[in-house]
Amino acid sequence: MANNHPLHLGTARELLDVLIRAGLIAALVMFCFEIFRPFLSLMLWAVILAITLYPLNQRLGGWLGGRPGWAAVVLVIIGLACLIGPLSLLGTSVADTVQQGIHGFEDQHIEIPPPPDNVRDWPLIGAPLYGIWAHASSDLSWALSQVAPHLKGVSKTLLTQLAGIGSGILVFVVALVVAGVIMAKGDNGQRTAVAIAKRISGPQRGEQLAALCTATIRAVAQGVVGIAFVQMLLVGIGLVVMGVPAAGVLALLVLLLGITQLPVLLVTLPVVIYVFAHDGVGVSTVIFAIWTLLAGLCDNVLKPLLLGRGVAVPMPVVLIGALGGMLTNGIIGLFIGPVVLAVGYELFMSWVAQPLAADSPAEEPALEPPGASGSTMD
Repeated sequence: MANNHPLHLGTARELLDVLIRAGLIAALVMFCFEIFRPFLSLMLWAVILAITLYPLNQRLGGWLGGRPGWAAVVLVIIGLACLIGPLSLLGTSVADTVQQGIHGFEDQHIEIPPPPDNVRDWPLIGAPLYGIWAHASSDLSWALSQVAPHLKGVSKTLLTQLAGIGSGILVFVVALVVAGVIMAKGDNGQRTAVAIAKRISGPQRGEQLAALCTATIRAVAQGVVGIAFVQMLLVGIGLVVMGVPAAGVLALLVLLLGITQLPVLLVTLPVVIYVFAHDGVGVSTVIFAIWTLLAGLCDNVLKPLLLGRGVAVPMPVVLIGALGGMLTNGIIGLFIGPVVLAVGYELFMSWVAQPLAADSPAEEPALEPPGASGSTMD
């Protein structure tokens, strides 16, 4: 026993050294996370944009004589020029709607305007629609005044999240600039990502892990979030120009329906009916109706072009990511949430699909889904 005492003492000291090192590393990681946390959403969105736009950056860089840096600058300028105007219009509309909604819930004064008389003259649906609308305009404010005290907390929380659309637009602009910097150094970013993946999952599966993450990000960002974002912009511009009440909130609802791949006609069709009922039949209303309906159906054209709808992520995962991201990070979380949760889901399912060593050590399924790229940024 006396001879074993120094051995036990040495083992205890080694264990204590390991615990101290682990504690110091954990403390350092926590401090680093606290410092980086204000920029987490910004950097996540920048990386998502960079990975999604990098193939286009490579093509444009080839046209510019092999200059990816200049291609990134051109992409950022084009993106800012195309998005700042429409996003500012929608942001102003959302801010006005949110301010009116907060005052309405605080004062418990919510009204629905009565229907125009010409609604009764519509064929088939005119009389029933007029009756339902008139009943809602006279009784709904009383019903909501009874329910409003119980929903005030939830409603104000949701309205507060919507009120952050101004900061969300600013984050989007800065993230696009940061994404341009990342794309300009795309080769270094690719090597770094593969090296990190190899460090996490081993040298054999590191490249497959990186390719899986890249394919999932592009599939969700292009085929789900990207198409929904285009629909929101097209529909929102028409709503703002036509002066439809709560145009910004309706545009955000179009975005949410697009992300969950539900028909956007659930929003656009009632809006078109409302505009015809309120403004009558005219050149402007007919053009607005055609524009709105075509904008709501543009995903049927964009799907084959972007080739992003082949993602195997279930739509409940995308929906939970969108709602959870919006509740935790505001409007920018509506874009980041589905992508991050989809990547986590794909990584988890690929880990589950790996055979155990006792089952089939020689035949492991590849992490890379069909159609995925073989590199991180390509």
